[in-house]
Amino acid sequence: MKLLPLLLCLAFASSLPAAEPVLELQGTDGKMHAPLAAREKKAVLVFFVSPFCSTTRPFMPEINAIAAEYADRVAVALVHSDAEITVEVALQHADMSAVKATVLVDKEQKLARQVGAAVTPEAVLLSPAGAVLYKGRINDLYLAPTKRQRAASTKDLRDALEAVLSGRPVATPQPEAQGCKIGLLK
Repeated sequence: MKLLPLLLCLAFASSLPAAEPVLELQGTDGKMHAPLAAREKKAVLVFFVSPFCSTTRPFMPEINAIAAEYADRVAVALVHSDAEITVEVALQHADMSAVKATVLVDKEQKLARQVGAAVTPEAVLLSPAGAVLYKGRINDLYLAPTKRQRAASTKDLRDALEAVLSGRPVATPQPEAQGCKIGLLK
C-alpha cells in the first residue's frame, strides 16, 4: 500500500514540464552571463541599445547614471540585439560611451524576444522571478522617432525603479520607447 503514493508522486512529477535552461549571453568581458539573474538584487534592469542607432547616443549618459545609481539594488546589463553586432563592436561602443555595467551580445535575439524588446534604446525592468514590471522609454527626450526635445521632462524609468524598490506598482508600466526598431530575425 505504501508503494501507491510513491507511484502517484512519480507519475505527477513526470507530467510536469521540464524547467527551461537559463539563458546565457556572451559578454564583452569574454564570459557568459545570465542577464535575467537577479543575483540577490531586488530587480533586473536590461537596456537594449545599439551603436547603429543614432537615438541611442543621447541616452547613454542617463543609462550610465541609472546603472551607477541603482547597481547596489538592481542587476543591470546593456544588451545589443542587432543580428549584425559583434562582441568587438559592442566593446568599442561600451568604451566610447564609458559604460560600467555588463555589456552583452544577443545576436540570436533570444532575450529580446523573451522580454518583448522591440526598440533601441529601450529599458526592461523585471522582478527576480522574471516578470516584466516595466518596458519602455527611459524618459521623454524623444517624443517620436525623429522628434527630440532639448531636454527630457519626465523620468519614466527612474520612477518605475523607485516604485519597484519601494514595493509599489509601477504607475505607467509601458510608455512607448522611441528609437530604432530591433530587426528581429525570423
